[in-house]
Order: sequence, then C-alpha cells, then structure tokens
Amino acid sequence: MTDISALSIAHGRPHQDAAVLECYLDWVRRTPDAPALIDGERSWSYAELDALAVSLADTLRDRVRPGELVGVCLDHSVALVATALAVARLGAVYLPLGPRPGERRLAAVARNLRLGCLIGDPALLPPSHRAGAAEQSALPLPAEGANAAAGVVAAFAPSAPESVGAPAGTYYSVLTSGSTGTPKAVAVGEESLGALLHWYRELTGLGPGDRHSLMIGVAFDPHLMELWAALTSGAALSVAPDAVRWDPGALTDWWHRARITVCVLPTPLAEPVLDLPWRDDLALRHLTVGGDRLRRYPAPEVTAHLHNAYGPAEATVASTVHTMAPGAAPDGADTPPIGLPLPGVVVAVTDEDGHPVPRGTSGELRIGGRCLALGYLDEELTARRFVAAPEGAEGIDRVYRTGDRVLMRPDGTLEFQGRLDDQVKVSGVRIEPAEVEAAFERDPRVRRAAVAARPGAAGGVRLVAFVQPAEPALSDGAELLPQVREWLPEQAVPTLVHLVDTFPLDANGKVDRAALLAGAPESEAAADADAAASPTEQTVLRLCRELLGRPELGPLDNFTDAGGNSLIAARLLVALEQECGVRLRAPQLLRQPDLRRLAELVDSRRPSAVAAS
Repeated sequence: MTDISALSIAHGRPHQDAAVLECYLDWVRRTPDAPALIDGERSWSYAELDALAVSLADTLRDRVRPGELVGVCLDHSVALVATALAVARLGAVYLPLGPRPGERRLAAVARNLRLGCLIGDPALLPPSHRAGAAEQSALPLPAEGANAAAGVVAAFAPSAPESVGAPAGTYYSVLTSGSTGTPKAVAVGEESLGALLHWYRELTGLGPGDRHSLMIGVAFDPHLMELWAALTSGAALSVAPDAVRWDPGALTDWWHRARITVCVLPTPLAEPVLDLPWRDDLALRHLTVGGDRLRRYPAPEVTAHLHNAYGPAEATVASTVHTMAPGAAPDGADTPPIGLPLPGVVVAVTDEDGHPVPRGTSGELRIGGRCLALGYLDEELTARRFVAAPEGAEGIDRVYRTGDRVLMRPDGTLEFQGRLDDQVKVSGVRIEPAEVEAAFERDPRVRRAAVAARPGAAGGVRLVAFVQPAEPALSDGAELLPQVREWLPEQAVPTLVHLVDTFPLDANGKVDRAALLAGAPESEAAADADAAASPTEQTVLRLCRELLGRPELGPLDNFTDAGGNSLIAARLLVALEQECGVRLRAPQLLRQPDLRRLAELVDSRRPSAVAAS
C-alpha cells in the first residue's frame, strides 16, 4: 500500500471565512473619518469614499442587475475604487479591464461577454458602446488624482446572442491569456476572495494606521487583493504615481514619502528594487511579490518581511507562499521556493495521468480547496482545466491543472521549475503564444504567424514573432505591431518581428520554434555601429540588447519602439546607475528619441560632467 504521507500532497491549515463587502462596511461604521484612499495631496475618508460608492450605485441600480458583469476601464484612482465598491453593493460582478485594454481586445470582450454595462472614459470605449451607438450615462465620480479620467460614463449596449454571462455566485472576474486567441474570463466567488483576504491580513498585520500601495495593473487579479485588503482592514490605500511603476529608485522614494507600510509588487519589478541599497528610513514592514520566478533572496539589510507568493487567477491570486524574515539566511537553495499552501488550500504534484508522485519528484501542480475559482465563463474550458481531485487529496472534489512543473520537498515546500506547455510568462504575466499568433493573423497582410520565447541574457523572457506574409507589399514586420497592440496587453507584444517564407517543422509536423529562433537573423549593421559608438553608447546598447533580447539594436533605435515596457525600463535604470553611476528617472528615459541620445544624457549626468559645468 502506498504511504500517503510520502506522496506530493499538502494541505494548508484550516481557513477562516470572511465576508468582503461587510468587512469594509464595518470599518465605514467604526472609523468614518479615517483615511481610506490617498492620491497625492488628496485624501478621502471612509465616509467620503462610501458616499461616492453609494451615489454611483444609486445611479446604476435601475440598469445593472445582481450577477451581471460590469466591465471597468479605469486607472488607479478614486473613481476606480468607488466603482469597485458600487459594483459590490449592487451584487454585480466586477470585471477590471485596465484603462487602455486595446480597442479591438475591448470590442472582443464586449462581443463575447454579456455585460451589464461598460464603465470608463467615453473616448476609449469600443464602437458598440460609444455615444450614438449605445446609451450612455455620466457618472457622479470626481476627476481627481494623477490617473483620473476627465469624464466617466456607464455605457449600455445590447449583448450578442452568443455572449456568455458569469455563473451564479461570481464576485469578480478577470481575463487571462487564451490559447484560442480570445482571452479567458475567470469567475471567482466571494468565499474564495474572503478567505484570501483573511490570510493576507493575518500575514501582514494590516490594520488602522497602515498605508497599503495601490499600484498593480488594474487588469490583473492581484489588484483585487490590494484594493480589498486595505479597505477590509481599516487601512488606507495609497495610489502610486505612474513613474513608480517604471523606476525602482522612484518607488523606494515614494515608499518613504507616502509612508507605505505594506506593498505588493510584480516579481520583475521587485528584483531591481531588492538590488538597490535598502533605505533605513522606510516604514515598509511587508512586501509581497509574485507573478514570476523570484531569482534571489533579499539582502541582509532589507528590513521588510518578503513574501514570495504563487498562484494563478484560477486559484484566487495566491495559493502558496514562502516568507523570508528580515536578515534571514537562505535555506540552501539557489532561488527561493514558492512555499507552503495557504489556509484552506490543497496542493498536489502529479504525473501525466493525474496520480500524485513521491515527494522529491517533479510533476504538474494541481490546486484545490477554498481558493479555487468557480471556473471560466466557458463551461467546456472549465471541464478541461478543473478536474477531479487525485486520490489522497482529502476534503476536496476538484482541482485546477496549472500546467506548471514543481517539486515538493519532504516538508511539503514547493519549488517552481517552469511550464509544462507552451504558455510562458513575460514580465510576470502569463501569455499564450497562440493568442499572440492570432493577433497577427487577424491582419490580412499575414498568412500565418508563430511566436517563440527567447530567454533574455539578463533574465526573463522576450517574445519573438515569425510572420509569413500574405502579400509581397509587407517588407517590415514592425509595420504589424500597431494593430497587434490593439488586441494584446503590453507584455504580450513581441519585441521583434521576423518575416519568413516558410516555417520549419519538427518530427511531429509542428512548427519548430527552436529552429526559428536559431535561424533568426541579426542585423549586420550592429557590429559596425558598435565600432563607431562611444564607450557610453556601447554600454547603453549592450544593456538594451540584453534586456530586450534584441542583439541587432543600433544607436538610432528607440527604446519603446524596440519593445521596451515599464518593467524593462525599471531594470535598465538600475543597470545604468550600477554601471555608469548615473540615476535617471523613467520620464527622462522615455523622452529620448533614440539610444544615442540616451547615452548622451547619461554622459551629461556623470559626476565629472556635472562638476565641470
């Protein structure tokens, strides 16, 4: 008989149920004058914020029914938080889409999902929800804060007959990358979110007097943990300035200036922050990171507890965590593990047939328990990914197949080892290459596309697209990127597009992506450009090529056009400070027309140049 204790199955301690909206309303009653939201110099008390939410809910009540999806296209602001609260008050389903989800992506969401309404800047709504094509109502929300929209409307349009709604009991829904080319909508219940928030409040000691950051991208599910954790604990949410999401130095300065005590960061931004000298004047007690593999332990001088969390959206933000106390020594592993299951969570590591493997053996991670989402809005997809629990996983009847390869240590701690399928993570966001390929293939100039992931020399992954043109007029793959960006989130847009005549096939008749990467042409002009470059230009070119995975970059290339995004910019700023002794801000980097001008800016800011002037 198999010894169950030797198998890769682990149970978190018993969880505690906790209502979400009621916890927040309790703090409104107990501490109405305490700060609930801080945006720069402006602050809203719990009573003021709730008054906004009540007014908004009253405006929407006759049109938005309980259980209906409400798409929200807003950035971090009082308008966003009040909208989340109003949707909860109405018993509707909050669907955060981000301030600029891409016109065609947003149109696809409006076409495929049965929306009660779509809330956002009227200029950014899809054609189906714009004035003249749909009914719009101006909403009583202030246009205050650095990220606030000038005006916000609720737009109502008839749903398509084939559109789908949220299953009963859904509290919020988020989109994840889909292999069919269409984003998948995950439905999460209040009990799952409530259990997560209870754990997080216990983990961090979050309570009155604390200030919690609000900075995770609105379209991603950790944003829900930020928002509701603060407001269900009597703490204050503090809106992060936009530059903070690009610049590790600006982030730590803001932590100090805003007196942030608890923060959540995507792993790709957390790593450069942990590389900086740690300020000894920070109030930060707890820093939770997740979304990608954490490659280093915190330095001894880091004074905050660091929590390395893991969890797909299908398991309600986080399902395991490994905590590192200030000054704690590494446990002997090269990289931190993803830890032990949260309260109410059951994890199992299985073979291809779904049978648990012995501890110490790699396999697929399956997750069950209180954290589990209700499923997708697509019932067929739900049946494929949410399956029966493996034998030995007591107390649960179903699990989510993550597609992640992990190993369970003898003590139950999990080590993350990578993906089992084609799905990759770029800057902490899960990306289905098939969705990116579909975005290219929607362009009539494209016959077929294949997308491959290339490891970056400085860590992380970059996407490279290979496109077979449908017409000879297409001479430069970069011409396709503006339309592709309308379908994809920022992290899913490839950094490089190669045009190919044919696709190599492997022994199984599938596109051989490894062969495509191996044969990807590099610019012959790069070596000549290096020979003529100044020492600083050479440094800037080397760093950008490594971080962007673009060995052909030259001094006249633009950082953003070459695929640079906020997280890559953060790493570049840290690298420039380490190698050149110059600390730039993100806006200074982004304003430069090309990398040569960036090198000139670095030279002008060197200590010797400043002293001479």
